[in-house]
Amino acid sequence: MNKFLTQVNNSIRSFAKDEEGAQVVEYALIIAVVSIALVLALQALGGGSFTTFIGRVTNCLTTAACV
Repeated sequence: MNKFLTQVNNSIRSFAKDEEGAQVVEYALIIAVVSIALVLALQALGGGSFTTFIGRVTNCLTTAACV
């Protein structure tokens, strides 16, 4: 049992020292912010056609019928 707890302790310490996961989260947040800014900019520039497109995507994601 002591060997198992030592292995678990070493795994947790190794996981805590690993910084690659933090970088992935940072990149994901950057991509999310840029995506939101892009959607808002396109919506402001595009007018009705982009709003229709967003409505169709929303309908497709929230209902079973994607037409």
